[in-house]
Amino acid sequence: MNDLVKTLIWLAILGIAFGVLWYLGYVARFANYLRETREELRKCTWPTWDELKGSTVVVTVATLLLGFFTALVDFIFALFARHIMG
Repeated sequence: MNDLVKTLIWLAILGIAFGVLWYLGYVARFANYLRETREELRKCTWPTWDELKGSTVVVTVATLLLGFFTALVDFIFALFARHIMG
């Protein structure tokens, strides 16, 4: 019985919160946002599977190159710092 009471209390709290948000117009604004977002997404052109694979390869290679460059610069600065320190 204790779990049922807790569940009913939470449902009442959520219902009151939803009612307040509805009264203040937040629910209508959110619904309007979702509707407009769906309309904008329908206007988008989505990449083909081959374009998506090509872009993924480009991003992966660029990320790896940037990572190697960062590691190399860090290694050089560490050597330089060790040389200065002693």
